[in-house]
Amino acid sequence: MSERTIFEKIVDGDIPARVVHETDTTLAFLDANPLAPGHTLVIPKERYKRLRDTPPELSADVFETVRELAPVIEDAVEADATNIGVNDGPDAGQEVPHLHVHIVPRFKDDGGGPIHAVAGAPPDLDDDELDVIAEEISTAAKDA
Repeated sequence: MSERTIFEKIVDGDIPARVVHETDTTLAFLDANPLAPGHTLVIPKERYKRLRDTPPELSADVFETVRELAPVIEDAVEADATNIGVNDGPDAGQEVPHLHVHIVPRFKDDGGGPIHAVAGAPPDLDDDELDVIAEEISTAAKDA
């Protein structure tokens, strides 16, 4: 792979971070540019660019860490809810080519929107198009 990412430098201790949780395979730290108090990133310690590249056991570890931390973070900052998201690939807004999951605490009347707000205008799909898409995904998932 190309040069080390900022996340690899954090894992190696070359760049300081506000680490909030660590396991053998994952690291969680406060986002340096938070969207809300407590905004945390969860990463696999080993670099994989995207979710699709990450071995199943490691992606399970990452999401188990997210599952454990989300309520802890919410309680710590007295948030009312949480958004959890992955920008999976540059065209989805991924800026660091190292899988990372955002845990973003949300507060009543904070002015933020739902996850549906990230994709812009929704596509105009009819029932036939939705049926074709559903069948393609279902067939591919069986073969995966």
